[in-house]
Amino acid sequence: MEDVRLVSILTGKPRDLGGGSTPTWRSGICKEPADGPVWLGKTGLAGDGQADLKHHGGPDKAVLAYAEAHYPLWRKELDLSHFTPGATGENFVISRQTEEAVCIGDTYRIGKAVVQVSQPRQPCWKPARRWNIRDLTLRMQNTGRTGWYYRVLEEGYVEAGTEVILLDRPYPQWTISRCNEIMYHRREDRESAAQLAACPLLSESWVRTLSKRAEEGSR
Repeated sequence: MEDVRLVSILTGKPRDLGGGSTPTWRSGICKEPADGPVWLGKTGLAGDGQADLKHHGGPDKAVLAYAEAHYPLWRKELDLSHFTPGATGENFVISRQTEEAVCIGDTYRIGKAVVQVSQPRQPCWKPARRWNIRDLTLRMQNTGRTGWYYRVLEEGYVEAGTEVILLDRPYPQWTISRCNEIMYHRREDRESAAQLAACPLLSESWVRTLSKRAEEGSR
């Protein structure tokens, strides 16, 4: 494996956005780079938070990671020179890794912490609202540039520039890109939904969604 690194750490608390001629909305999507060591606990980074705890956060979605390689592509496609790390509310920016190379259950040591991949990100409406690009969420899904979540197995301090060391890969067949393909582009494939739902290290929310799809059909 290439030298994979945690390029930057971004945190931010929920705050009110918009106002003036647009309705106010509350979100933790605006993140700022964190300097020095940052404590990573079971439910996330010190100094970070989410506004909608029903759909964001929790042990299975403690940290949102995003591939450094995606930013130049978005800047070109969206013609936004300031689409930089933190643009979609991510916490970790990871170099030399994309959704094609990350798998459900991957376990990594990052600094003093140990994390495990739990699911792809399911982009909500907030990135589109933040950038005033109506179809940005759909573009994230269609391109597969969604990012992925970690759960925290061992708490500890993390710091930008640290190597991301793979400790275990129990399910190499379940890459984040393949999971996205099943979730977004193969909605009628009940067999694949059932197979993915049976992965023991997939997040509970994805297991529920895919199990229901396998039983009842596309949702």
